[in-house]
Amino acid sequence: MSAQHPAPLVAVKLTPVGRAQTFLLGDLPPESAPRAGDRVVVNTDGGPAVGTVVRSIPQLEPRRRPSADSPHRVVRLATRDDVVARLKHQHREQEAHRIATLKIRERGLGMKLARVEQAFDGSKLLFYFTAEGRVDFRELVRELASEFRARIEMRQIGVRDEAKIYGGYGTCGRPLCCTTFLQSFEPVSIKMAKQQDLSLNPSKLSGLCGRLKCCLRYELPNAKGVQHGGCGSEGGCDNPSGCGSGGCGSGSCGSCNCR
Repeated sequence: MSAQHPAPLVAVKLTPVGRAQTFLLGDLPPESAPRAGDRVVVNTDGGPAVGTVVRSIPQLEPRRRPSADSPHRVVRLATRDDVVARLKHQHREQEAHRIATLKIRERGLGMKLARVEQAFDGSKLLFYFTAEGRVDFRELVRELASEFRARIEMRQIGVRDEAKIYGGYGTCGRPLCCTTFLQSFEPVSIKMAKQQDLSLNPSKLSGLCGRLKCCLRYELPNAKGVQHGGCGSEGGCDNPSGCGSGGCGSGSCGSCNCR
């Protein structure tokens, strides 16, 4: 595709809970582009996967467009065999989650299993877990590898990532930001709540993950009613997203001359 006619984009959800990811259409002709609700096979950083096409937001496509050499591409429309294989994978993931949870309890390991993912070719099982510190799971990995005859990979995640996996609704009544549009977790401090004159009640400032709400950070520029404001304080630029990151609107933010 030329710069004047970039490759079409397709929004795909790989799991029922989570943010839709953007993929290039690949070698499929535009007239055969999948529609919302279609199942497709896509290439991801971890290999092929089956997902469901969802409606995209045209205004956000330029910001979410993968690079031209990105592996994130739609390979083909999913066949019946692909869908059946994915259903079998889901059943195996559930069984792996059940067995791994039992073995963790038997060994008294200080870890909590969050989710299990199986590779599209069935060669690898990826276990996501949370823990307060380091966990010696070498013996657990050997038992799971013997049980499922596959390569086992254990990946420790944080409590914010766990909330992103499970999903839910915040106190605002909307789905969690981390499962809808947030692309990364950025540091949040109690200072941001103080600058917005919010009550410092932990129960009101904490999200479902038990950490400070992510919205305390990205709502800071407009906390005092200044539309398209870019700074969190009047003196010097304290834009939580940083100058030049888009938080200062189309022009300068009024106190730091950033553009």
